[in-house]
Amino acid sequence: MGPLVPDIVTDQLNLAIALLLGIAFGFVLEQAGFSSSRKLTGLFYGTDFTVLRVFFTAGVTAMSGVLLLSEFGLLDPELIYINPTFLQSAILGGAIMGVGFVLGGYCPGTSFCGLAVGRLDALSFAVGGALGIFAFGEGFPMYQDFYKAGAKGDLLVSTALGLSNGQFAAVMIVVAVAAFVFTSRLEKKVNPESGAFRFPVLRHRLAGAALIALALVLLFMPDRKARLTAEAAGPRAAETVRQMAPDELAIHVMDRDAKFQLVDAREATDFAKATLPGAVNVAPATLFGKEARNTLAGASVTKVFFARDQAASVRAAALAKLTGTENVVALAGGYDGFMAAVVNGGPAPDESTRTFRLRAGPEIVALIKQQSAPKVVKVVRRVQGGCGG
Repeated sequence: MGPLVPDIVTDQLNLAIALLLGIAFGFVLEQAGFSSSRKLTGLFYGTDFTVLRVFFTAGVTAMSGVLLLSEFGLLDPELIYINPTFLQSAILGGAIMGVGFVLGGYCPGTSFCGLAVGRLDALSFAVGGALGIFAFGEGFPMYQDFYKAGAKGDLLVSTALGLSNGQFAAVMIVVAVAAFVFTSRLEKKVNPESGAFRFPVLRHRLAGAALIALALVLLFMPDRKARLTAEAAGPRAAETVRQMAPDELAIHVMDRDAKFQLVDAREATDFAKATLPGAVNVAPATLFGKEARNTLAGASVTKVFFARDQAASVRAAALAKLTGTENVVALAGGYDGFMAAVVNGGPAPDESTRTFRLRAGPEIVALIKQQSAPKVVKVVRRVQGGCGG
């Protein structure tokens, strides 16, 4: 799967792009009225639901975009950083922020939006927020146990509810459309000067219908990982994978043939104990990510996939082909079969093969002992920025 952000974006260029995106983000917030504390607090008094509508729009857009781009292989979702969940501190922090939002009229992000257009109340809020951050950092050792209590890891709401990402997205879209309709009508009743009176009815109805259609698409859209994994385990995918005999691979290993790359698809624990010379560990789950794509690049190099047995080797090779890896073969018999036949001198079909294995076994064992620490391809997540609320 290819990344949405190309490799040409360096860390330095990434900072420049982040600055430009931040300016654009602030401009959009200001245009939505988020520099006004009165408009922001209108959510709590039922007079202005702009905040709710903007947040729902942003959430639905980002969520749908991630799912669709991932489905078409244009985004590697494993690179998206997920803030770890600490339940107790999240609840307390949310309560403190909510009270501060109502009293001060801003959240941390919107205070800087108001500050950018010269609002003094936003300045006082931003200064207070900075002092709060300083106090939090200085006093952290006193309450870090509470802060880290209730750790849930990289928890997703969809996972907690037992829903697929597509199902959860469909539910959120339906909730967003319902919220738009309900809050617009409520706002018109409570606030005679509401901007909801100026909403173009036909366009909003068409947009709502389009969102419901999108919800249906996401609801029935199969998860890409699950779909390709199931397809790789099917008979049709296995038939497309060429298999390499253990003795043929032994020749390439002994010759140190650079045109062949050995890919160990076993678990990292098995890989750490022993593997074939020059092999790189690429677990099937990592084949969907950018790191595996970069490791297995190059159409001129034959990637020889092997797992513990032949069936697992074929599945891993088939999945690699389905996720875009070129020139893939599977090791017949898998790792165990190779070790039994070649390294341990198993039964041979003829005398020449038996002679070859008697010579190849000790040489391959020596190569295994000589190799340096083998490479493990892991899922890498990058910390991504976002609205601090």
